[in-house]
Amino acid sequence: MLQVDNVEASYGLFRALSGVTLEIRAGEIVALLGPNGAGKTTLIRCIAGLLRPRAGRILWDGASLAKVAAHRIVERGIAVVPEGRRLFATMTVEEHLDLGAFAPHARAARPQRLEEVYAIFPVLRERRRQLVRSLSGGQQQMVAVGRALMAAPRLLILDEPSLGLAPRIVESILGVLGEINRRGVSILLVEQNVHAALALAHRGYILESGRMAGEGTGAALMDDPHVKRAYLGPLALRR
Repeated sequence: MLQVDNVEASYGLFRALSGVTLEIRAGEIVALLGPNGAGKTTLIRCIAGLLRPRAGRILWDGASLAKVAAHRIVERGIAVVPEGRRLFATMTVEEHLDLGAFAPHARAARPQRLEEVYAIFPVLRERRRQLVRSLSGGQQQMVAVGRALMAAPRLLILDEPSLGLAPRIVESILGVLGEINRRGVSILLVEQNVHAALALAHRGYILESGRMAGEGTGAALMDDPHVKRAYLGPLALRR
């Protein structure tokens, strides 16, 4: 599905990504891990068409995304749930969901998509006429994910979906991602909860200082000494 091949990206003179390569296959959950400032959000912006790489290629179904506008990338089947949710405080839940269905094919299937989102997040049906500022952090994250799902994506990219949420809510959100994947949506997950992300993911990549520092199955990375030391803590090293 998605191929990122030797991508470089910069902000002015600062090089944020250097020779980054990864792939996401149909039906996979892929975790992208790394410390703050490693370039994870920059890579997402490149895939989404919000930042153009200086070098390298990003291919979707074998076709280059180099000259494709961001909204056209969404229409082709890639949707992003940004870090911090990026919701509009004075809009209702359902108005946010409608925003996600802006593409022609998504508008045509709006009733069906809306029912699917409400089936995944039943609380959003109950809150559909409420302003999002009145919702809890976990419910707001559900709105952000639901908005992306309204675009009928084949690939869902999530940037730190558990940020600022209580552990119980994090477990619920990540559990829902497994259900979304079982419905046929591939997932690229950037997540600070490394243990939970690797437990969920089929494969993962480690991004450090703008370069790929490792890759493997979720289970293999969970057992990797560097991952244990850098991301899972001293207790993991004793196992």
